[in-house]
Amino acid sequence: MGNCQAIDTATLVIQHPNGKAERLYWPVSASEVMKTNPGHYVALLISSTLCPTKDNENCSDNNNNENPSTNPLRITRIKLLKPTDTLVLGQVYRLITTQDVMKGLWAKKQAKMKKNMGKTGLEMDKAARRSEAEDKQVIKGERQRARTGPSSTNSGSVTANKLRTWQPSLLSISESAS
Repeated sequence: MGNCQAIDTATLVIQHPNGKAERLYWPVSASEVMKTNPGHYVALLISSTLCPTKDNENCSDNNNNENPSTNPLRITRIKLLKPTDTLVLGQVYRLITTQDVMKGLWAKKQAKMKKNMGKTGLEMDKAARRSEAEDKQVIKGERQRARTGPSSTNSGSVTANKLRTWQPSLLSISESAS
């Protein structure tokens, strides 16, 4: 009598988009699989089990429906492989179409842009509020200086309290007669 589970660890499984599962009994490179399946990428399936409760001892893989809060939540993620990567025994791989990969990359890019726009929008809003507050302080200071006017108590403070406004400096341009 043999152990039927031992053969599962000595194989690698490639799941096709049409539902077919291909078993290989030797390591193979991702580029070889991609050559035999044009228009597809190879992805490693990564499964993890999360327990929704804090009581991890009572959360098991058996399907007892007595307490549904202890049923584990199984999450499956994929990791795209490079053509230079090697598919190893004991793992499950999935073929992903090129269109699906492009959709995923586009969605990831859009999410990143939205996140950055949210940050940029918040930073711009903070900067605008800061600028408005500074403008109010400058206007308030100019009004106060205009009300006090030049002081005659100290000759040095007379020049310091004068209201200075910005005036453009224009250079003269000579026109040549033609």
